[in-house]
Amino acid sequence: MENDQGVLVDLYVPRKCAATNRLITSKDHASVQISIVDVDADGRALPTSTSFALSGQVRAMGESDDSLNRLATKAGLLRNVWSYQK
Repeated sequence: MENDQGVLVDLYVPRKCAATNRLITSKDHASVQISIVDVDADGRALPTSTSFALSGQVRAMGESDDSLNRLATKAGLLRNVWSYQK
């Protein structure tokens, strides 16, 4: 929720799983958020990054590696690692 000045005043803002688009609840202690930093041509870290949140359900099914490869390929961070099944 935002106040009149446009500042977030909620104590808890839930995240969504990037793989399943489900809400990650406060009781999901198996969930992770992975941030991948952008680098320049010399390999130095830039101040920007891309974050992916994965729920505990995805991790429990053993699908987090495949989901992370799919999301990173879609975001343009990986090439020739993951391809859609035909």
